[in-house]
Amino acid sequence: MTKPVLDPCCGSRMFWFDREDDRAVFGDIRQEVHELKDKSSSGGSRRLVIEPDQIMDFRSLPFPDETFHLVVFDPPHLVGNGKTGWLAKKYGKLGVHWRDDLSAGFRECFRVLRPNGVLIFKWNEHEIRVSEILPLAPESPLFGNRCGKTAKSHWIVFMKSDPRQMTDTLQQMRTT
Repeated sequence: MTKPVLDPCCGSRMFWFDREDDRAVFGDIRQEVHELKDKSSSGGSRRLVIEPDQIMDFRSLPFPDETFHLVVFDPPHLVGNGKTGWLAKKYGKLGVHWRDDLSAGFRECFRVLRPNGVLIFKWNEHEIRVSEILPLAPESPLFGNRCGKTAKSHWIVFMKSDPRQMTDTLQQMRTT
């Protein structure tokens, strides 16, 4: 049986309460371990482990259509940060064609999502405003929330339309 949740850009699974939650497939395009300088950690550094269950590219997911009930889409949000910077190591980095990449990522996430399934999208406006990202999604969001010290992180919730329900609604409208 397929797990009901997909996180195709899991990174180090930072926001997961249970980083080994057996309901989720954790994927990422990279598998890496880094030692990051951190004055607040004992020894002055901490370990960043990116170890997905499965290596995958969010632009071309290796799953059949309508596989998951819930998809968590937290793609990299940096473009200008260097490849060796700690932010790039922690969050990953987008390429020059980030609009095309994110658009393909949204399409893939919605493709593997079941009708009426939920997509949770996380974005940080450190370099790119969320208003530039939302038009790349194939569906409109339901609601969202800003958080963080500077309110630059966004959690946005989408629900995949069910084409069968839309057809039923159109048929009902025609008969009334």
